[in-house]
Amino acid sequence: MSTALTIADVERIAALAQLELTGEEKQLFMRQLADILAYAEQVQAIDTTGVPATAHVHAGQRTEREDEPRPSLPLNATLANAPDADRDAGLFRVPRVIGG
Repeated sequence: MSTALTIADVERIAALAQLELTGEEKQLFMRQLADILAYAEQVQAIDTTGVPATAHVHAGQRTEREDEPRPSLPLNATLANAPDADRDAGLFRVPRVIGG
């Protein structure tokens, strides 16, 4: 059931990810993605009959702590190290990460 991966497939994936790739990178990624898909096919071929489905490798074991309310930092301590804080409003400025 192996599906051949083409340069056009890599170009489509790169376009979706908004990546500009050189010809050499396209060849490299085509080989790497083909290897990943081949490995996924190997994994899918494993007989898992009788293996219970699990959502997590630690299924049946609880590793999280209880969700108990705890006091947070006092507002003045939270704002103490903020470089651009408005202490009266209880706010601080963060750098823009989306847009320009």
